[in-house]
Amino acid sequence: MSAGSESGVAASQRPPVAPAVHYVLRYADTCLVHAQRLGEWCGHAPVLEEDIALANLALDLLGQARSLLTRAGEIEGHGRDENRLAYWRDEHEFFNLTLAELPLRRPSGQAAGGDFADTVVRNLLLSCWLHEAWRGLQSSCDDDLAAIAAKAVKESRYHREHAAGWVVRLGDGSDESHRRMAAALDRAWPYTAEMFARDTVEAVAEAGGLGPARDTLRTAWLAAVRPVLAEATLAMPEETPFVSTGSAGVHSEHLGYLLAEMQVLQRRHPGGRW
Repeated sequence: MSAGSESGVAASQRPPVAPAVHYVLRYADTCLVHAQRLGEWCGHAPVLEEDIALANLALDLLGQARSLLTRAGEIEGHGRDENRLAYWRDEHEFFNLTLAELPLRRPSGQAAGGDFADTVVRNLLLSCWLHEAWRGLQSSCDDDLAAIAAKAVKESRYHREHAAGWVVRLGDGSDESHRRMAAALDRAWPYTAEMFARDTVEAVAEAGGLGPARDTLRTAWLAAVRPVLAEATLAMPEETPFVSTGSAGVHSEHLGYLLAEMQVLQRRHPGGRW
């Protein structure tokens, strides 16, 4: 992909993002950031086959993100393409789920090193959520968005099955793998509430036929997640009042570091082309 310098009004001076654009960016950014995190496992996964599998999952998600970013730019009408939206937005302009931005790996030697269990659990939670979202978006009044969803739902079906296989394998494995999976599930679960938080953006999208409001995805999501956890002998955590806010542009401290790494080449060499 190529990148050019940001043009027009500075990001801090732009008018509020229109609800339709905000809605599409929520899915685009979640796919993009989740892909970036999975890509960090390339060359580091516990087995070679999974190293390749995670890279392929990341490429699927990147393809979904590119299509959605392109469509978001078209709806916005400010001339920003997928590259501008990926590389020239600042942290507060991203609307991904907070769960997608949390670290999966950390440099070796750090005391708080990442656990592969976090990746396995997150893949299940996010792939089941995205699968239900794509199913709903296939009926979008926006023909381009419906077409993107029709392709993505096939990919997400495999992502969900792949993640479920690992959750069961490790959850119902050794005492050590079970302990780590349970701990990873406890770490991730509080962030799932954001997946189903209803706000004005969701209400406008639902009312206009652009796509389903997130709160309507919860029942089907639970129906997909619950039996996998049961087979993996993992107890579903209790709900908490905590709701993360990444999809509103308020992020954890981790997204800024991720974006700095992802955007550095394009920002140091504006206008550069591959």
